[in-house]
Amino acid sequence: MSRRALVLTHEQAGHPFRRSLPSRVFRGARPPAVEAAEDARARTDWQLTGGDWRSFLSAYCVSLLAVAAFII
Repeated sequence: MSRRALVLTHEQAGHPFRRSLPSRVFRGARPPAVEAAEDARARTDWQLTGGDWRSFLSAYCVSLLAVAAFII
């Protein structure tokens, strides 16, 4: 016989989708220090360099010229 929780929603979750998730999803919360360390590592991993900007601008200009060539 399976046991069911008396409360099927997580009251502290504000969004309706998060309220619909089972409570076992929220049990594995990590300490704030671990979360802060992961956030800092992610920030340094996702920094854009000059080469990234150059590649983006060159792709943007080439696509703009291609669209202009098809219009004219």
